[in-house]
Amino acid sequence: MTRKPNILILMVDQLTGTLFPDGPAPFLHAPNLKALAERSTRFANAYTGSPLCAPARASFMSGQLPRRTRVYDNAAEFTSDIPTYAHHLRRAGYQTALSGKMHFVGPDQLHGFEERLTTDIYPADSGWTPDYRKPGERIDWWYHNLGSVTGAGVAEITNQLEYDDDVAFQAIQKLYDLSRGLDDRPWALTVSFTHPHDPFVARRKYWDLYEGAPELEPPEARAYEDMDPHSQRLMDACDWRSLEVTPDHIRRARQGYFANISYVDDKIGEILSVLNDTRQEAIVFFVSDHGEMLGRKGLWFKMNFFEGSARVPLMVSAPGLTPGLVETPVSTIDVTPTLCDLAGISMAEVAPWTDGISLLPLAQGTPRTVPVAMEYAAEGSITPLVALREGKWKYIRCQADPEQLYDLSADPEETANLATDPTHAATLARFRTEADARWDLPAFDAAVRESQARRWVVYEALRNGAYFPWDYQPLRAASERYMRNHMDLNVLEESKRFPRGE
Repeated sequence: MTRKPNILILMVDQLTGTLFPDGPAPFLHAPNLKALAERSTRFANAYTGSPLCAPARASFMSGQLPRRTRVYDNAAEFTSDIPTYAHHLRRAGYQTALSGKMHFVGPDQLHGFEERLTTDIYPADSGWTPDYRKPGERIDWWYHNLGSVTGAGVAEITNQLEYDDDVAFQAIQKLYDLSRGLDDRPWALTVSFTHPHDPFVARRKYWDLYEGAPELEPPEARAYEDMDPHSQRLMDACDWRSLEVTPDHIRRARQGYFANISYVDDKIGEILSVLNDTRQEAIVFFVSDHGEMLGRKGLWFKMNFFEGSARVPLMVSAPGLTPGLVETPVSTIDVTPTLCDLAGISMAEVAPWTDGISLLPLAQGTPRTVPVAMEYAAEGSITPLVALREGKWKYIRCQADPEQLYDLSADPEETANLATDPTHAATLARFRTEADARWDLPAFDAAVRESQARRWVVYEALRNGAYFPWDYQPLRAASERYMRNHMDLNVLEESKRFPRGE
């Protein structure tokens, strides 16, 4: 019997695919990712299933969009009966392990992984639940604010650096462990970093790589009153009126972000070096959960369907896949079917409830026949948003807002909404028909509101009296490390940073 291939999945957080048009952009100091790109199939137009951490990751792991996983936001439980790629691989005889972040919410902190090497960096409970009953209300202690931009700078240790140093260390120890051959099963190791997610704070040696780089210059600004309604809600959610963001703040934030890409590249290089040094072979995936706006269109972070936020890097190095560029739009929800395809595993039993498709035929030249779909129903929204990406077009729909239609080949910065242009009425009608067939938005909205209401009751009940945390405990007091819901995120990030103010 032919041994199934080992699999190494390298995941990062909030890395925009706009910096990966064909592997890392030339200005990025990322030699290890550039070397990986040379031997990989590179998907230039890969999109997240949902532009926020927990929903994006549940969709990535299951091949299902949020309306199926019911992971609508960063505090919605990922239930144990939804098969993930870890379940599929483990069922087929793999040993499965996770080092790092996957933002699972709920008592199941494994979701098919046989072993978890670290705790998560974010809380496992429902404390970060948005509330559609109170549109426009900020939840200050955990909502994003622009302090990540104004506070960008240099530090040798932070909350996030502490975490990712450990993620890489544990992954390397696991690879050394695997090389000893004490378990003859094929392995699937997922290594998931929290960088380059904000705060935009980096170690000096990476910061200095980008000193004076032209790419630090601020993107073209957009006034609040010129933004679409959802973008305005995101700005309000980020409390934009409380902090003045100057051009120098923007340059420093971008420098910190680029520096942390180089930091992650170093960590990935260490892991790939150990893989090589221990003479192990593996299929390698590189992917991010969602992107980062970096000031484009006046926006920061994610939570929208614009290119900076929704587009992610995706590269696959595998036997039988010819290295090269694929420009057809694809999705991170396609990763699970692709992994199963590469491992020779059938998903037939759950195929009717899977939104993703295998990328192997596409990588080998078969045209894609279905558009890429995205969903968002978390903070900054007041009702779910959905999007479709097909060919050169992107279509965005929300019950509360005007439709949006962009021609990305002619307008990559998404400056001209063509939804009201009679010239494109036929294209708009086609996307409306496709969206109507996929989504019942009133029902989607009702499901999100029901989920939020239930969780507000459950969370408040469970925090009254003795509290048993769901956070994964790797034989240490994990509920006191990194970010937990008895802490203030703003205080935490500052208190974990040293030196401060650089």
